[in-house]
Amino acid sequence: MLNMNISIERKRADCSALPKGWQREEVLRKSGLSAGKVDVYYYRGRSDASLVPPIRQTASIFKQPVTVYKTQESKVKTDLKQGTQEKPKQLFWEKRLENLTACDANGVIGTTTLPKYIKPLGPFTTDATTIQSLATALHVSSQPITGQTGSKQTILENPGVFLNPEQPLIAAVTITKDDVRRQEERVNRARQRLRAALAAA
Repeated sequence: MLNMNISIERKRADCSALPKGWQREEVLRKSGLSAGKVDVYYYRGRSDASLVPPIRQTASIFKQPVTVYKTQESKVKTDLKQGTQEKPKQLFWEKRLENLTACDANGVIGTTTLPKYIKPLGPFTTDATTIQSLATALHVSSQPITGQTGSKQTILENPGVFLNPEQPLIAAVTITKDDVRRQEERVNRARQRLRAALAAA
């Protein structure tokens, strides 16, 4: 029958081999089947990332390598990327431009209308906000303007998930070759009128 009464002797002191605040405790087993064995424990008195408790080191009274057992892995933050990062912006920051209208030097306010195939998309988005959002995207973005890919219903229910802030507040659009041709014709007519006006001046 095994004798389960084990007599032990403890001795604790500061550990000079570890950072300041760590203590080493040696526990000598004086009786039982493991008599003569020494259990070594390390305790830290302050937060230190160099070692992660609990740590238990065990060694006999003979000169043998010490085995370290870790019951928990240290975690290092990898989400902090080096270098400059793009500053986050509000999801509906274009809506701050509402009630602001461009005018000429004489204070005359012009009117702008969108083509029929460009539809506003987003909660409480007016035509004016849509135009401002589209103009801003054309000015600050280098990627193609495709519009929002989500359906109107899903975006109205949860715009924070289904609204792409890199695209203006318009429904997804598809530009055909005929659309491009008609736009080129309008630009050419405008150029001709401008040239005629300059020639008459």
